[in-house]
Amino acid sequence: MRNFSFLNPTKLIFGKNTIAELAKEVPQNARVLLTYGGGSIKKNGVYESTKKALGSRVVFEFGGIEPNPRYETCVKSLEIIKKEGIDFLLSVGGGSVLDGTKFIALAAKYKGKVYAKGSTVEYKSEDPWNFMCGREFPPTEALPLASVLTLPATGSESNANFVISRDSTQEKFGGWSPLVYPKFSILDPETTFTLPAKQTANGIVDTFVHTMEQYLTYPEYAPLQDRWAESILTTLIEQGPIVIEQPNNYEVRATLMWAATMALNGLISRGVPEDWATHGIGHELTAFYGIDHGQSLAVVMPGLWRNQFEKKKAKLAQYGHRVWGLLSHKRGQEGHDETAELAIEKTEEFFESLGVPTKLSGYGVNAAEAAEKISKRFESRGLTSEKGLGENACIGPKEIKEILESR
Repeated sequence: MRNFSFLNPTKLIFGKNTIAELAKEVPQNARVLLTYGGGSIKKNGVYESTKKALGSRVVFEFGGIEPNPRYETCVKSLEIIKKEGIDFLLSVGGGSVLDGTKFIALAAKYKGKVYAKGSTVEYKSEDPWNFMCGREFPPTEALPLASVLTLPATGSESNANFVISRDSTQEKFGGWSPLVYPKFSILDPETTFTLPAKQTANGIVDTFVHTMEQYLTYPEYAPLQDRWAESILTTLIEQGPIVIEQPNNYEVRATLMWAATMALNGLISRGVPEDWATHGIGHELTAFYGIDHGQSLAVVMPGLWRNQFEKKKAKLAQYGHRVWGLLSHKRGQEGHDETAELAIEKTEEFFESLGVPTKLSGYGVNAAEAAEKISKRFESRGLTSEKGLGENACIGPKEIKEILESR
């Protein structure tokens, strides 16, 4: 039996000049905390448009959320929330700002471990990091939140996922809670015109890998799901190079923004196996070495495919044929294997063409050192090759070390 349920409560408001819709969507009596990143929204007009749309509402601000949102930064907002009685969060920025805002929404209401005492229930306040790393049950409440998206990549505008790093422990964990689906998300492609080429490229890679983690596993009779995923991949391959050359092309920006949303809103994963090992390993590269999230994925995924080639080659060959138009002159299994290997090479070439290196040396990281350090971390968490990462749960410390050594 499979669970095909799909219920995404986020309202998407897409198109030009849609920031003005905040005037209708944000409750009139809300006490709003506007969250953002490094301040680029104050240079490209997004901040001004947002403040104008919010009108006479009581608005406080919390800036400085990093591209890989830090726990240490996010928890600073909790004092403002408590002091000012904040009851609505509005994320204005990219997926990282929204990820940080989702964590803040949960942390603001978090009461810690639950203890039963007689007929009453008592709460012992704990560090909210504990629900990120699984030491405590997930939160049961959250502040409502919404977003104005300015960097398409993570799909956070239409899902309940978030990823947070903690500097003090050099850890990076992903979380999920139905409590942090945005109430609505505004997607105006024009807000992405001023993005640096590096951020645009990282976003394309992130979207590409999100799609792959729900597609490139093993054959399953799900032709519609496969075709949906393949259409996203083909679109990224087609439109990615154009946006690098034509950053103000509205139609291309709109297409890529929509692709990022569709890649991780829960639709293409229904009824098919998933493999999030690339993300799991990539998070550690970010935690230890500060490599951008999209860059870490570009490094790990091709190496993981080669390490797991025998288990993934059927789907790799399908991907190579349908998405890249690859056809081998060899017959039978030998031809399939050649198509599968060429598909990996074409993927690496695509990432490199966007300016995203696929080797650790491109980021000044020693592969052998990273392999040793990261494999030991997974080993310390009890991961094994029998109970590991991936759709087959077979990627343990040994395989992770091999993958990173090859990069």
